Amino acid sequence: MEVIHIHHPYKTTEIPEGDVVLVLGFFDGVHRGHQKVIETARQEANNRGLKLAVMTFNHHPSVVFQKVDHKKMKYITTVEQKTKRMEEANVDLLYVVEFTSAFAGLSPQEFVDQYIVGLHAKVAVAGFDYTYGKKDIAAMSHLPEYANGRFDIIEVAKQTQGEEKISSTNIRKMMANGDMEGANDFLGYTYELSGMVVHGDKRGRTLGFPTANIKIPQQSLLPVGGVYAVKIKVANQWYMGMAQIGYNITFEKDRPMTIEVNILDFDDDIYGEQVSVQWCHFLRKEMKFNGVEGLVTQLKIDEEDTREYFTYKGIK
Repeated sequence: MEVIHIHHPYKTTEIPEGDVVLVLGFFDGVHRGHQKVIETARQEANNRGLKLAVMTFNHHPSVVFQKVDHKKMKYITTVEQKTKRMEEANVDLLYVVEFTSAFAGLSPQEFVDQYIVGLHAKVAVAGFDYTYGKKDIAAMSHLPEYANGRFDIIEVAKQTQGEEKISSTNIRKMMANGDMEGANDFLGYTYELSGMVVHGDKRGRTLGFPTANIKIPQQSLLPVGGVYAVKIKVANQWYMGMAQIGYNITFEKDRPMTIEVNILDFDDDIYGEQVSVQWCHFLRKEMKFNGVEGLVTQLKIDEEDTREYFTYKGIK
């Protein structure tokens, strides 16, 4: 897959030659709704003998439109994770457009001319709720008039599970409530965060539960704080683990938030390693204990619950 970063205005020489089927969207999470849109476009590209292209943005439009601090924006998938998911979906070209004020200032017609026709789209594919400007003038229902016969349009219907729309918003709500099973079902894969193992206070080792302290990208969305059954990949090998997102409130106040993973049946030093953590099941909220003894007793229960969870799932 070829990844092309675009800063508006782009030069025509930056755009590969050849007609494409172009998928439009932000795709935070690349969840099952997004996957349906991409699969629909992939089939159309195969039928027409064209390459499949996807256009997304480097950050959420609200950073520009609502003046949200980009440092406070949290994403289900970073650009790097999104790129990986697109490659797995057999996308040929991925356009990552820098969403700037200049780009945001394009009229709907200018957007269509420069970023659909200009990207050599013979077919534009998007979800039913995709917009490319203000909704009242730039909804999918308006796209045919802007297209003016220059490309075909495929609108993919809303994807639901029961009565719930499969959406990034609903996935965020589930994660905020500790419903990782629901979030992972909507995603179509197990939610994953990647980062580096860094030094912590090493208190876990003195308790008999050594932990890997994981530093993740600042803009990655975290599930609600608490203790989880997780899987962690170290040097291309997956292990079971129990993780805490929290502040270690038993020991002192006003500690920084940490992500710590106790890797079951594992005792290697892995500082500096890049690891991936899959968030499988919420076990409990973070708790404050009167002393070390109470904490260790609970950690033993957490370990037992973690092992039981993975045994139930048939994972060893």
